[in-house]
Amino acid sequence: MKETAQVAMGEELFRQVVEGEGKAVLAASGDDQLELDWSAAQCKTKSPDGREVTRVYSSGDGVIVPTTTIQEKQKRRATTLAKREKMPPEKRRELARLPAIKSGSDLSYKQIYLTAFYDQGMEHRLIGLTRKDHRELGKLLKRDAARIRLRGAEERPGLVDGAVCLRNHLDGLPLDNVILDFRHLGLHVNEASRKTLGDGTEAGKQWSDRVLHTARHEGYEPFFDELVEWRGKQRGGKRKTADGLLNYVAKRQEMMPYDVCDKKGWDVGSGPIESMCGVTTDRIKGRRRRWDIENAEAMMALEALWQSTGLWDKYWAKAFCSLN
Repeated sequence: MKETAQVAMGEELFRQVVEGEGKAVLAASGDDQLELDWSAAQCKTKSPDGREVTRVYSSGDGVIVPTTTIQEKQKRRATTLAKREKMPPEKRRELARLPAIKSGSDLSYKQIYLTAFYDQGMEHRLIGLTRKDHRELGKLLKRDAARIRLRGAEERPGLVDGAVCLRNHLDGLPLDNVILDFRHLGLHVNEASRKTLGDGTEAGKQWSDRVLHTARHEGYEPFFDELVEWRGKQRGGKRKTADGLLNYVAKRQEMMPYDVCDKKGWDVGSGPIESMCGVTTDRIKGRRRRWDIENAEAMMALEALWQSTGLWDKYWAKAFCSLN
């Protein structure tokens, strides 16, 4: 900055400026000031039968970020005061009075929700986030669905990891199906296999591969029948494990139309939203990094703006115009 714009800025002021800009992005997004230059009707792709269709995926997830607790802030203040007490009185009098302690978090980690709307080729995407509760997540999903005119897409699949609150809020959107991420189903099946057929055994691997192949290509009913047959061979604690998997699957029956997804060419993995969870927290997570939750949200908002198609340049162009 000093070389290109002749602007000298200390680290602390620079941090405050960046966090302030992130908060401004959140405010602009909340006030619908970030205008998109694309809509769901432009998200075209080819279906397996060769037809051109418009398709938009909707997804959401939660990510944990490290936060600063009030106890940590009090400890830091006490350390600073102790250092000042050891200074000569004349030097101590030159120092500015410490500001009041900002309210800290009650826990060392907090959850931030992310949402994503994207097309088949990820050429169009809109990323949103909120540090508030699941009710705000529902409002965010509906707001961004309206911004991209989601109803304008012919095909509207939703993808989640199976969390109940995420599924419930996606159910509030005009979607064709809310699909359970296939990788998460695989994790549950493999865990049950490990506990009943042994860790790393060939028999366990073969069973997991077989039932997951059935779920992926033959449909829910044959898949569930294979689980029932497997459950009948278990005894004691292993049967309890089998019952847990059956209950998990039964509650999500409508979320597993994988054979139908194959015919339509739909993805069955939530990789894009999980990728967004990674890139938006890249600057947040790391050794000795802890944040006030509103500042963590602001930093993530800047990355979400960058990841949303066309919004980064439009936002800054508008911001510079307002300055002039």
